[in-house]
Amino acid sequence: MPKNPLTLPSVRVIAADVAKALAEDVGSGDATAGLIPADATAQARLLCREEAVLCGRPWFEETFRQRAPTIRIQWFANEGDYLSAEKVVCEISGPAREMLTAERTALNFLQTLSGTATLAHRYAEAVKGTPARILDTRKTLPGLRDAQKYAVRCGGCHNQRMGLYDGILIKENHIAAAGSISAAVNAARRNYPALPVQVEVENKTELEEAINNDVPLILLDNFTLSEIRDAVQFCQAHARTTGSAPVELEASGNVDLHTIRKTAETGVQRISVGRLTKDVRAIDFSLRFY
Repeated sequence: MPKNPLTLPSVRVIAADVAKALAEDVGSGDATAGLIPADATAQARLLCREEAVLCGRPWFEETFRQRAPTIRIQWFANEGDYLSAEKVVCEISGPAREMLTAERTALNFLQTLSGTATLAHRYAEAVKGTPARILDTRKTLPGLRDAQKYAVRCGGCHNQRMGLYDGILIKENHIAAAGSISAAVNAARRNYPALPVQVEVENKTELEEAINNDVPLILLDNFTLSEIRDAVQFCQAHARTTGSAPVELEASGNVDLHTIRKTAETGVQRISVGRLTKDVRAIDFSLRFY
């Protein structure tokens, strides 16, 4: 782990994330840190209090860098490492005031992104040995999409489209507004020929309409396990009969760690899980001066 290439968001994106977070916290100045002598220095140790996947080092480092480039961080774990409880993750030294000011913002990034990566790791482990890939969705924390999508990859899962601009996902409201699946798909191919097209279907009739429109990627919304199996078999039979490329199916809706394995065993190729980035539980990190 991690299983996917860990391409970081750009330096500009990380710096902007951190600058906004610091501005939110510091405002006109850190009144409490101002109680410390300006020339005071300090050392601190970062502990992870529970088992977790470490994620967010670049944001953590950038937070301290923006406050004081002279702050030093010595890491004892790499990005994507699985941490045992009470693991010493790093040691920090430098100007005491700036370390105190940066502390909470740095920890907020680390605990949130490690939480996302840890949950992604659990989902990836749950489907190990099946052909299914676990994907995230656009249900991310506002302003932290690049960071959370990165954390999903850090945990061993995969990204759906990044936003509304890099792929077309025709959902029930798009179908209703366009008039039909056929109308929406035709408009997508006419207006955005370079973008991948995916259609969400809610029943067998819609699945057949999407297949008849040669949609290569179909999302099965809230299908039961038996309905997913039937859809997989139907698509396989259609490919054999027509000699066409097999349709790629993605299951979505009501999927959690208790049901993910059974969903993967239906033969579906993709499973999207909004919980990866939506239901975030922060990892317990502790930064203590010594």
